[in-house]
Amino acid sequence: MKTATRYIIKQVVMGMVIATVVLLPLFSFFDLLDQLDDVGKGTYQTSDAFLYTFLLMPRRFIQLAPFIALLGTVGALGKLAVNLELVALRVAGLSPIQISMAPIAIGITMLIGIALLEQFIAPQLQQQAITSRAVALDKTAELGKGLGIWTRNERNILRIGEMLPPNRAIDIEIMHFDKQGFLAMHSHAEYAEIVDEQLWKLHHVTVRTFTEKNIALTSASSVEWQSFLRAEDIVTLTKPPESLSPLELVRHAAFLQATGQKADAYLMAIWRKVGSALMTLAMILLAIPFIFGLAREGLGSKLVLASIVGVSVYLLDQIIANAALLLHLNPVLISLLPSLTLITLAILWLRRIF
Repeated sequence: MKTATRYIIKQVVMGMVIATVVLLPLFSFFDLLDQLDDVGKGTYQTSDAFLYTFLLMPRRFIQLAPFIALLGTVGALGKLAVNLELVALRVAGLSPIQISMAPIAIGITMLIGIALLEQFIAPQLQQQAITSRAVALDKTAELGKGLGIWTRNERNILRIGEMLPPNRAIDIEIMHFDKQGFLAMHSHAEYAEIVDEQLWKLHHVTVRTFTEKNIALTSASSVEWQSFLRAEDIVTLTKPPESLSPLELVRHAAFLQATGQKADAYLMAIWRKVGSALMTLAMILLAIPFIFGLAREGLGSKLVLASIVGVSVYLLDQIIANAALLLHLNPVLISLLPSLTLITLAILWLRRIF
């Protein structure tokens, strides 16, 4: 039995490797084509486009993992079915459930690998890709065109016009409010140097102090300011939520909620990572009844049908997630519902077959 299980595992792993070799270069090629449109702008060269695409590959693998799992499992088990090896395994005493445990074990191992990639490799490489591209194109990360980057804590609102690498912020506005919620001070600096964890050195500063009777105006060539933003908070503000690690997302969502700001996009990103992991396992579970439930179909037909199911699920998941952000729906429910629905359907289908 152990030999048969090892053989099934080997075939499924090979199927997933083949699916990865096909899908990852294909989608990376689309990324490269998109980047080649910007070649020639600023100092952005063809080598930069290739580097950006390469650094984005771990993120693309994570995004493609559910489809790699589906196509790899269908392809491997389908090949065994076509060659009548599944029949031989059944005759040798393996039940369908025992055969199914091998791809499920691979799926769990795959989830552990994806979790490690998601925390320690993909975010760092993706952020490096975004930063190097922005520098070459002479662009800055903004939350909205012409609006700059906005954040706040309990008593202050901070607006940053631009963030320039490595440690410079341009066009700074700081609005300080008193305990009653009235504007007490407004400071504007042409630029700021981020000295350490929370110390900023503001240059060419204009300060307006508001009192009940008048407005006092003062100027200074440079002023030190104790920022309420930590270095990791600046990183999260200038990077899209999907490029952050789970730990960064949790920390920044907590920061936004603690300061009364909307954290919907970050909460959605957190739970979508969990939902994507569950989706990978759901696709493997769904692949098993594809083989045992469609025994008369050829391998090609099974792969085509699996591809259609995978693309349909992906598009539906994207539509639901975007609609949830617009309608402010529960991020936990929206993120986990597609994968949990597929897992339920796969289990019900497996019970009917077995």
